[in-house]
Formats: sequence, structure tokens, C-alpha cells
Amino acid sequence: MTIRSVLLALPLLFLGWLSVLLTVAMLTDEAPAYVVIFPGKAFLRGLPEDASVIAVSRLTVTLTSDASGFARSLYGSGAWIVLPAGLPGCLPLPQVR
Repeated sequence: MTIRSVLLALPLLFLGWLSVLLTVAMLTDEAPAYVVIFPGKAFLRGLPEDASVIAVSRLTVTLTSDASGFARSLYGSGAWIVLPAGLPGCLPLPQVR
């Protein structure tokens, strides 16, 4: 591979990964929490009533809820990017003894 190929492949890989995360957030309720990237002040004022804020930073807000379709309700409240948080990924969870 040439450097040019790598420089083209890396952004495409990132966009593919981001697309998978966005799709998982919209189509399933499997994530225990969601991260909203670049939340505005209007978004924070209009949160769904059943939302619980876990963490806040300048660039993100992490929220959780037991409601079905929570990620869609976050988009309805004005979120731009909603990503799932707390999923174990492709590897199985370690057994606790």
C-alpha cells in the first residue's frame, strides 16, 4: 500500500465505523447509555423527561433511559450526533468469579 492509499482508506474506515454506530443507535435499544456529541443549550433544556444525565463535558453529554426508542427521542430533542455507549463490542464479556 502506498501512503496515498492509506490516507484515503483511513477517513473511509472512520466514516464506516461512525455509520455503524449511528445505525446501531437508531435501530436498536441495546445500548445502556448514549453519548450526544456537540449538544446545544436548547438540547439540554429540551431533554425527554425520562432521561438521566450520567456525565457532561464541553463537547458531550452522556444520558440513559429505560424508554424504548430513546436515541430517536434524543434526535427529536435537537441532538446532532447520538452514539451508543457502554456496549461490550464484538468480544464477549469476561466471566466474573
